[in-house]
Amino acid sequence: MTHVTYRIVQHDGGFAYKVGEVFSEPFPTHEAALAAAKRAAREQRTPGSTEVIEWEDERGVWHTETASGSDRPETDVEDSKA
Repeated sequence: MTHVTYRIVQHDGGFAYKVGEVFSEPFPTHEAALAAAKRAAREQRTPGSTEVIEWEDERGVWHTETASGSDRPETDVEDSKA
């Protein structure tokens, strides 16, 4: 099973959550970024319906695959202020 970690970081004059090398939008406070990360992590775990998805890889190649709605990752939030 995949594991996704949301990390709270300073970013763009405020705070954001970061997954891998990708930042969320900036939030004015640490608390707002933390709440958004917790919400995103919770939503990521929520089962959905099976869908056909298309995505572009780092080389610009498009892929089509079926994503199972029950194949959800484990998630957590790392907060450096905790």
